[in-house]
Amino acid sequence: MIEFKFPDIGEGVTEGVLLHWLVKPGDKVQEGDSLCEVETDKVTTEMPSPVDGIVERCHGKVGETIAVGDVLVTFRASDEKNKKDETDKERAKDPLKEKPAEENAGVVGTLDVSEELMETSREGIPAAKPSAGMPEKVLATPVARKMAHDHGVDIRQIKGTGPAGRVMKADIQGFESSQPKDLERSPTPPTTTHGSDPVERMKLSNLRKAIMKKMVESTSSIPHTTAMDEIDVTSLVEYREKVKHLFVDEHQVKLTYLPFIIKALTTALATHPRFNSQLDVSNQELVLIKAYHIGIAVDTPEGLMVPVIRNADQKSLLALQLEAEKLSRAARERTLKLEQVKGSTFSITNYGSFGASFGTPIINHPEAAILGIGRIEQKPVVMDGQVAIRWMMPLTLAFDHRIVDGGDAGRFMKDLTRSLTSPDDLLLR
Repeated sequence: MIEFKFPDIGEGVTEGVLLHWLVKPGDKVQEGDSLCEVETDKVTTEMPSPVDGIVERCHGKVGETIAVGDVLVTFRASDEKNKKDETDKERAKDPLKEKPAEENAGVVGTLDVSEELMETSREGIPAAKPSAGMPEKVLATPVARKMAHDHGVDIRQIKGTGPAGRVMKADIQGFESSQPKDLERSPTPPTTTHGSDPVERMKLSNLRKAIMKKMVESTSSIPHTTAMDEIDVTSLVEYREKVKHLFVDEHQVKLTYLPFIIKALTTALATHPRFNSQLDVSNQELVLIKAYHIGIAVDTPEGLMVPVIRNADQKSLLALQLEAEKLSRAARERTLKLEQVKGSTFSITNYGSFGASFGTPIINHPEAAILGIGRIEQKPVVMDGQVAIRWMMPLTLAFDHRIVDGGDAGRFMKDLTRSLTSPDDLLLR
């Protein structure tokens, strides 16, 4: 027998949620075939088979959390099939022999339909004796069970409309719509643990746990220093207005300021390589990275994700815009692949899209710096002794003071400003 364990896929991933199985016991698989789909705090990914063989057992049920090192699938090699058949015949001849555990005991089936009687999750529901006549176990699809858990609904209260009374996703939605509005929000009932004030408790998602860990790691290990400036980007605004219709007409894509910022950024990074580096503390060395992989912070319903545009210096404005849109959409839909969220060398966060001007972004450890972009707006500016209305862009550069000094940051910002205020020169690079 061969045991396949949930592997350490890197990037600090320690656990995941089993979304659904793509194989079942008895299936013959080849190396590289997908076995199941797992959602981690960063990505949703399929687990490939490490060997050729026959699936003996699938461990774990849909919706369960699995940790790195947990057994996912047990295989038997194809040449072991005859041996198993002979063993089964021997057991059939001798009924007194101990029967093995049911092979399918840990298998739920597909994500949408389950023939198995599954115990209702108690997570997020206060322990209490069931009401008279209320069953301890119910038939429900995994999708319905997960929705009930996420929305704080006791699935035992719902009458299923599926086959054999199985609770379906539509049953959960119908139950919620019939409840008073003030009861829909809280996944757990309010408790009075803050003096006499009512509170609401929300279970942290895997993504939020990962963000917490990353932020603590960054702020506790990196001495953050911040430089701020507000630059005149009137020429950039005018240039974008002049060419944006071409992107819509020819490529059906909206041109934003992000591709220009990435272009200017990679130019500045090439001149100031310390900002595109990582500190190897154990060897007391500074690692200067000779590629420019730009992380772009994306706000999603579940929390902040940072997909990566690889080799950004080699891409055109159109290619940068298309890839940024593709990655942002995948981040919001939780369809990013692991390789799309790892390996960034410098990150950008655009809080200007939410109306903010200045912020103090936290460095994406182990990078050396991060650039924050504020809201572009018109302001009165004194030019040659005259007041003029100009388009101004706030910039914030947070940097690791172990790697970069204030003078380095000032020179970096100066070169970045030069590129952003001269879009014609920028496009020639």
